[in-house]
Amino acid sequence: MQIPSFPGLQRLRHYQPAWLRGDVLAGSTVAAYLVPQCMAYAELAGLAPITGLWAILPPMLLYVLIGSSPQLSVGPESTTAVMTAAAIGPIAAGDPGTYAALASLLALTVGLVCCIGAVTRLGFLADLLSKPILVGYMAGVAVIMITSQIGKISGVSFKSESLLGQMGELMAQRSEIHLPTLLLASGTLLFLFWVQRRFPTVPGPLLAVLLATTIVAVWHLDHAGVAVIGMIPAGLPSFSLPQGVAPEKLKYLVSTAVGIALVGYSDNVLTARSFAARGGYRIDANQELLALGVVNVGNGLLQGFPVSSSGSRTAIGESLGSRSQLFSLVAFAVVLLVLLFLRPLLALFPKAALGAIVIYAAMRLIDIPEFQRLRRFRKSEFGLALITLFGVLVTDILVGVGLAVAFSVVDLFARLVRPQDAVMGVVPKLAGLHDVSDWEGASSYPGLVLYRYDAPLCFANAEDFRCRALEAVAREKAPVEWFVLNAEAIVEIDITAVDVLQDLHQELTDLGIAFGMARVKQDLYNQLHRAGIVELVGAAWFFPTLPAAVASFLGRRGGLDPQ
Repeated sequence: MQIPSFPGLQRLRHYQPAWLRGDVLAGSTVAAYLVPQCMAYAELAGLAPITGLWAILPPMLLYVLIGSSPQLSVGPESTTAVMTAAAIGPIAAGDPGTYAALASLLALTVGLVCCIGAVTRLGFLADLLSKPILVGYMAGVAVIMITSQIGKISGVSFKSESLLGQMGELMAQRSEIHLPTLLLASGTLLFLFWVQRRFPTVPGPLLAVLLATTIVAVWHLDHAGVAVIGMIPAGLPSFSLPQGVAPEKLKYLVSTAVGIALVGYSDNVLTARSFAARGGYRIDANQELLALGVVNVGNGLLQGFPVSSSGSRTAIGESLGSRSQLFSLVAFAVVLLVLLFLRPLLALFPKAALGAIVIYAAMRLIDIPEFQRLRRFRKSEFGLALITLFGVLVTDILVGVGLAVAFSVVDLFARLVRPQDAVMGVVPKLAGLHDVSDWEGASSYPGLVLYRYDAPLCFANAEDFRCRALEAVAREKAPVEWFVLNAEAIVEIDITAVDVLQDLHQELTDLGIAFGMARVKQDLYNQLHRAGIVELVGAAWFFPTLPAAVASFLGRRGGLDPQ
């Protein structure tokens, strides 16, 4: 019996005993990693640290059933946490109860947006965020994350929310920096980098927080002004519908939820695809959108906040042998044990250490080698990354989402409007026909222009195509007799481009130049036939290959008709 709606459950039904050891080890280690990490992300989102643990539970159970990746770790992560803070902070009026209710409502709204997107098959929208945009966006998010933790690691309260403003306040209030807090945070951060460098598979955040908690307990630093989490509410999250939200706030949350959903889903599907490529399996992008929607709805109903996937936790699980979502069930059981029996230990967690964990995670999001690779590859892609980075910092993170999508679309549109083109010719000692501008000694056939335009023809580039085709004719030294359009890159055409083709045909005819087309795909040929272009040009002027067009040109007898 097939269960198409629950691919995770289908995989568990075919579970292989050989996977058990790796899944149990991966689940235990991931749980040790995510407990302090998710508590830190809850604080980053502006919520009580315990909310981070509550927000782990629904995603782990629900993704096991609905997700298409056997290795993805879903739950609280840095990007959606900082976007949650940016969205809710301005409208919560500093009331913790209102803040928590809005966070749950935002998670519910994000979930519904994703579910609607999955039903309407909008999973392709994640492709609007190109690699340069994601690199710049994540670097901007990282800077915002670091900014938000300066107060926690220094013990100084700030009024400003910007990086420059907080740095100015920090310099003005440097005498108020709480030295034990700063030393504890600095030591935690250095320890995290040391563990990552020397022992990459060890749960560094857990060890760091346990060490920091031990230091606080032994030297009673909580009595010396070092802030700790404090007493944690007993029990597990309860089912609750968010209430008492004004209509104008709800409208605002819906608009912000779309941005969070887009970024969260992009992160989710990109992470899942990268591990699928390494593991030799495939994921269903639209199923991932549905899964992300369901887990956020679950969080919204159980006092959580918006979540996505964690690349770092997924990588840890993979390195320890995770083969199925059983590793998430193991991690779920460990988190339950922590919530039920280890709450007194969690109460002594120093907030400075959690701030250091956030900074550690943020610094790993700034991918300097990727910026360098973009710069080497193409300056325009590097520029897009920088524009997105500064757009996120100068505006705010939700506007940055819109900028990221807009820049991606503009970049795509620019490539469509001004694509590459070429005049094809022969290269000495090299078989085939090639772009004559790419090879020294290359030449076109005298009297024949084989012209290639590397994009579909549409309203956006039709006039550019006409002008560049005529320029190619004008550049030829010998009088041009034939113009043959190489249509290998033209997969479709719209009515605006049909009119431009007709105009080009007429202009070339007025110049005494015959017009033909080569390598026309059947779908394009059918479109041209319906538009009347085949009848206008003549079926004999459509050549299956470029060599066929060249042979016909060279074999012509006394006239312009093809042979």
